[in-house]
Amino acid sequence: MQTANCTLTGQPFYIPDLEIQHCERLGIPLPTTSPLERMRTLMAFRNEWKLYKRKCDATGVDIISAYPPDSPFTIYNNAYWWSDTWDATDYGMDFDFSRGFFEQYKELQLKVPREGTTIFNSENCDYNSHIRQSKNCYLNSLVAKCEDTHYSYWVVGDKDVYDSMYTNNSTLCYFCSDVEKAYECVMLSESSNCNNCYYSYQLKGCQNCLFCDNLSNKSYYIFNKPVSKEEFEATKKRVLNGSYETWKQNIEEFKKLRQKTVHQNIHSFNTENSTGDHLYNSRNCDYCFDAHESEDCYNCISLDHSKDIVNSYSAGWPACELVYMCNVSRGSTNIAFCTYTWFSQNLMYCDSMNSCSDCFGCIGLRRKKYCILNKQYTKEEYEKILPKIIEHMRTAASDVEGRAAGSAGESKNTASPPCAEWGQFFPKEISPFDYNETPAQNFFALTEAMALDRGWRWRKEDPREYRVSSIEAIPDSIAHVTDSITKEILACEICGKNYKITAQELKFYRSTNLPIPRHCPTCRHEQKMVMRTLPFLWQRNCSMCSKEIYSSFDPNREEKTYCQECYRQEFLA
Repeated sequence: MQTANCTLTGQPFYIPDLEIQHCERLGIPLPTTSPLERMRTLMAFRNEWKLYKRKCDATGVDIISAYPPDSPFTIYNNAYWWSDTWDATDYGMDFDFSRGFFEQYKELQLKVPREGTTIFNSENCDYNSHIRQSKNCYLNSLVAKCEDTHYSYWVVGDKDVYDSMYTNNSTLCYFCSDVEKAYECVMLSESSNCNNCYYSYQLKGCQNCLFCDNLSNKSYYIFNKPVSKEEFEATKKRVLNGSYETWKQNIEEFKKLRQKTVHQNIHSFNTENSTGDHLYNSRNCDYCFDAHESEDCYNCISLDHSKDIVNSYSAGWPACELVYMCNVSRGSTNIAFCTYTWFSQNLMYCDSMNSCSDCFGCIGLRRKKYCILNKQYTKEEYEKILPKIIEHMRTAASDVEGRAAGSAGESKNTASPPCAEWGQFFPKEISPFDYNETPAQNFFALTEAMALDRGWRWRKEDPREYRVSSIEAIPDSIAHVTDSITKEILACEICGKNYKITAQELKFYRSTNLPIPRHCPTCRHEQKMVMRTLPFLWQRNCSMCSKEIYSSFDPNREEKTYCQECYRQEFLA
């Protein structure tokens, strides 16, 4: 293990042996920025939540896309992009040794068509981002095998789930987070195998609980005290009475409950020699978050059945191996500095590649080998020119960001100084998206001024989406809301952005006796993000035994946090 200071923040960070081994294998220099800044960069190359109406540049049909109409890129609808109607090698370029690699890559990026959204094998799911094998879903992101799910994030196998995140195999849930196999639950988090539980936290195998925390296999509890079935039903009727005013009071009560409850230092299960949070059945994973069935990984978020993954966001589904500094990898092996890679191997500096191998600096290829900047080479030609390009990148300085910042008239400190290109991720200017369009803003929030000062772009809001609400007030009770609400344009009470209520959504609120939301989907998403621990680890002491532990809870916060042993002894024995 080695230590270094981040060139962006000045903060010290360590470089573990696993990363050193990857760098030696790839022949690249050791990182100079902290793990957090590397993850920020990866996330800032992906738009997960924001959708725009625009035209498909191939067919002219109206589509919903992650790219706005004023995007400089050519955008195809999902079906056309994946068809054999076009071939990305038609945009191939010769490598110019008088210019930097990133400059040429940017030129290629502006030519090759991009996929508007990622929707696969789904029915009636056009208004979603990154969804597959689903039906009748609306305005979700990162969804698989779901039905009738709305406004949710990272959900799998759900049905009739609204405004939730990280829920799996759950039904009839609202505003839930990190739940597995839940049924008819509201504002439940960090729980599993629960039915009819409301405004509760860290429950296992519970039924009919209200405002409870840290319970296992309990039924008919309110504020962690047993009650009769009749008392529970009467209280539930008062708490879930369809009133928005009551909903706000319930949220405040739930916040108080979470503030005073005892928290586990991390939410993980069956892990070995690992640090991070929300790790399951994994081993030798250091500083990893939301990982399942993975091993030998470092500084990653979102892993599934993957091995030897370093500095990467979303790898797996199916398994990946030997991945370094990549953004969204599916079934791929031995790739580095790539974004959106499906079932490929031996790639570097590539984007949107499917079933490819031995390619460098390519975009949008399918079933290709031995390509550089989308130009086809023979195996012998490829192996001869690639080392020359790598050596050129070792010595050539990239000033893509510097020239972009200068042309925008920004201050001098907005861009990084020119540096050798080899072993560096794509510069900020190459990101297809503005910082506040990406998950980087949700996980590592910046103000507009801070983002611009760091060299990122920032997208201004469209004033046409901020009209005054078409009705004076939404009725407090869902019982007084008529079908006409689906024809109204509502305005968010937080940011003022417009949103609508769909007929299917209204049906859900009525069936669950929940009020009409007063906030737009984006603000509701941000409210859920705030309630979940972020991908950070701090050293602190167990509130019970005082031993030193790692935790996703900042030691400056007031919550009590127990180590895993003390928590099991106190609540699970």
